[in-house]
Amino acid sequence: MTKRLLIGLLFTVVTAAASAQQPGLLPPEFNGWQLQKQSLKSGTDAAKIDSTDAAVLKEYGFADFSTANYAREDRVIQIKAIRFADATGGFGAFSYYVQPQMRTEKIGDRAASNNTRVLFYRGNVLVDAQLDRTTAMSGSDLRALADALPVPHGRLSVLPTLPSHLPKASVTNSDRYVVGPIALERLGSPVPASLINFELSPEVEFAKYRVTMGREVNFTLIEYPTFKMAAERIKAMESASLPGGPFYFRRTGPLLAVVNGPVDSGEAHLLLDSVFYDANVTLNQATKYNPRDNIGNVIVTIFALIGMILAVGLILGVAFGGIRVWAKKRFPDRFFDRPEDVEIIQLNLK
Repeated sequence: MTKRLLIGLLFTVVTAAASAQQPGLLPPEFNGWQLQKQSLKSGTDAAKIDSTDAAVLKEYGFADFSTANYAREDRVIQIKAIRFADATGGFGAFSYYVQPQMRTEKIGDRAASNNTRVLFYRGNVLVDAQLDRTTAMSGSDLRALADALPVPHGRLSVLPTLPSHLPKASVTNSDRYVVGPIALERLGSPVPASLINFELSPEVEFAKYRVTMGREVNFTLIEYPTFKMAAERIKAMESASLPGGPFYFRRTGPLLAVVNGPVDSGEAHLLLDSVFYDANVTLNQATKYNPRDNIGNVIVTIFALIGMILAVGLILGVAFGGIRVWAKKRFPDRFFDRPEDVEIIQLNLK
């Protein structure tokens, strides 16, 4: 958590310093929709875009925001756009705000809608669009908006890998990605922040699953920076008395998987066993002695090169001198030491 807060703070400072050179967060137009300049508002205070969850936005690496209305003919779209330090923040904030009753849409990197409200994110930007009414072109209009948004590059565009470890077929829009205790508490995680210990900079992903007879159970996945941290935390969780049980735990590498709710042991372990940590090991260390790494060989090579240069110089010198001597003997006074070349002008000054 500390690392993400530092990244968010640094991004905010850089964004503020470069605001004069950077293009605006929202485009001037998209798909015929024109920005109403008098409605445009921007800022770097999270409380002005969401006074209730400002602290949550900061946990995700909040940087700045823009709100504006777009008009086309007699229609209006209200747009709220929030930029985060990286794509992880955009993804996390989307998972925080999305509601289970929303329908999945194909806009940006991920989207969901509920009648005239459409929520989506692209890169590190989260967009909340309020339509005056929905039409057959609403989706294509918002896809054009998503394409016009600024996107991060390099490492800032990389999404977290933790969600990929979740078992498939979770309840739609129930997955939540969390990096701080405030969001965890407000989302109602079955595992409290005190046991997760965000001072260790973990990432948390939890979702709901349906088991026999339509019962919903909670599945929580936590990733720690090291195996040791994960081993220590699972011991603390197993020894704690938690409401909402029974609880089932499993650790694989730095990952902790927790299942709780109205589920029997067999179904719980089916979910737990679907999570495993597979480390990718890359060997980049030499497996045998490399003569080029010996400093003695380097020095010997340098002296050998010097000797070669001296030898070449000696050969060229002997060749040049030998040709000159041979030419003087074979063709005297023709090429070298000709009388006209050695005449001396004398001034007999007395």
